[in-house]
Amino acid sequence: MTQATVRWRWLSSIRVRVLAVVVGLLVLSSVGSVLLLWVVLYERLDDEISLGLEREAEEFSLLAEGVDPRTGEPFGDDVRAIFDVYFDREIPDEGEILLAFFDGDLYDSRRASAVPNPDEFQPSIDYWVSLDRPESGTLVTPAGPAQYVVLPLGGAPAGMMVIVNFPAFERGEIDEAVQTQLIVQFGTTILASIIGLALAGRILRPLRALAETALTISEADLSQRINTHGHRDEASQIAEAFNDMLTRLEGSFTTQRQFLDDTSHELRTPLTIIRGHIELLELDKTAEQRRQTIALVVAEIDRMNDMVTDLFLLARAEQPDFVHLEHLDVQALLRSVHQKMTVMAQREWQLQLPESSTQVFLDPNRITQALLQLADNAVKHTAPGEVIELGADLTAGSLMIWVADCGPGISGADKDRIFERFQKGAIHPGSRKGAGLGLSIVAAIAAAHHGKVTVVPEPGWGAYFLLTLPR
Repeated sequence: MTQATVRWRWLSSIRVRVLAVVVGLLVLSSVGSVLLLWVVLYERLDDEISLGLEREAEEFSLLAEGVDPRTGEPFGDDVRAIFDVYFDREIPDEGEILLAFFDGDLYDSRRASAVPNPDEFQPSIDYWVSLDRPESGTLVTPAGPAQYVVLPLGGAPAGMMVIVNFPAFERGEIDEAVQTQLIVQFGTTILASIIGLALAGRILRPLRALAETALTISEADLSQRINTHGHRDEASQIAEAFNDMLTRLEGSFTTQRQFLDDTSHELRTPLTIIRGHIELLELDKTAEQRRQTIALVVAEIDRMNDMVTDLFLLARAEQPDFVHLEHLDVQALLRSVHQKMTVMAQREWQLQLPESSTQVFLDPNRITQALLQLADNAVKHTAPGEVIELGADLTAGSLMIWVADCGPGISGADKDRIFERFQKGAIHPGSRKGAGLGLSIVAAIAAAHHGKVTVVPEPGWGAYFLLTLPR
C-alpha cells in the first residue's frame, strides 16, 4: 500500500473516529461551558456594581439628612461638612471612584487602585456636573465604560456627589480567569485525547488481531487464534467468539476431510469389485455363472446404497433440525421398538421396562433408529436363539437405555474407536461384516440429544451398549 493509503486507513480507523467524536464533544462542551461562565460572571459583576452603587447612594442620602457627628447638629446647608464626614467614613470599592463637587468645582475625591484619574474622563464629568436631578446609568467614557450614580445636593452654593465604577479592571480579571480555564481545558483535552488514543488502541487490539487473523486464514489452515490477554470487554468477547467459531470451523473442516477420505476409501472397494466382475461378465460361459456375477454386483450396489444412505444421515446429524423433540412415554416407546426388533432375526428378544411410566423429551424416530442400529449390531454378533435384551432405567436427570447381547463382546482396544466412522470391531466367526457406520450413527443421534453412547462391562453379557440421555 502507498503511504497515502496507509494514512487514510489510519485516519478512518474506528478508534480515530470514536476519539474524534469524543474530543469534538469535549471541545464543544468546554467552549460552551467557558462561554456560559464568562457571561454569568459578567452579569454577576454588573449586578454587584449596581447593587453597590445603590447602597452607597442610600448611605450618602441618609448621611446628608442626618446630623454632623462632630457637632451633634443637623448638616443643613453645610455641604462641605457632609462631604468631609462621608469621605472620612467611606472607602471606595474595587474599580470605584468617589467625586464631590462644590459649586461646580471638584471638592474632593477618593478612588481605588487601577481606577483612571478624573482628568482622563473630563467630558463625562462635565456631563454629570450639568445634571440638576439624581441620575444613574451606564456611560461610555474616554476611560472606558462606567456605571454611575449622580446625587445633587440642594442649597446655595450647590453640591453634587458622583459615584462611578469602572468595571474594566474586574472584567479583565474575569477574562484572565476564563482564558486560564480555556487553556487548562484545552490542555486537559489534549492529554485526554492522547490517553484515549492509547486506551482505544489497547481496547480495540483484539479487533485488529481479528482482522489480521481473518486475512491469513484459509481453508487449509484454521489453526490460528486471537490472543485476548484475559480481558473481558466487548472487543475481547468478540475475539473469543471468533476463536470459538474458528474452533468449530476447524473441527467441521477436519471432519469433512476425514469424511471424504474415509468415504472415498470405503466406496473404492465395492466399485472395484463391481467393475472387475462386469469386465469379466463376458467370460462367464454359462447362464448360472452370469447370474452369480450379476447377483454379486447387485449385492455390492445395494451395499453402496446403504452406505450412501448412512453417510447422508451422518451428514444431516450436523444440522440443527436433525432431531424434533416431543414428549414421550418411556414404556410405550420401548414396547414399540421391541416389537420392531423381534422381526429382525430369530433371537430371544427380552424387554426390561422401568417401574413407572414417565414422560421424557426426545425425538421418537431418531431414538428408535439408534436402538434398531444397536439391535442390528447385536444380531450380527449372535447366533439364532441367543438372548438380546432391550431395557431402560430412569434417574433424577437421565434416561438410560441399553441393548445387551450374549455374543463374544468387544475388546478393550475396540471400545474407544467403534463409534467412529468406518471403524469396525474384531470380526468373530459367524459374525456378519458391516460398513462400520451403524455405531457412528448411534453416537450422532445420542450427541444430537446432548447424550452419549458407551460400552460398559456388565456381568453375564457379551456386549452391553448403554445410551444415556438427559430427560
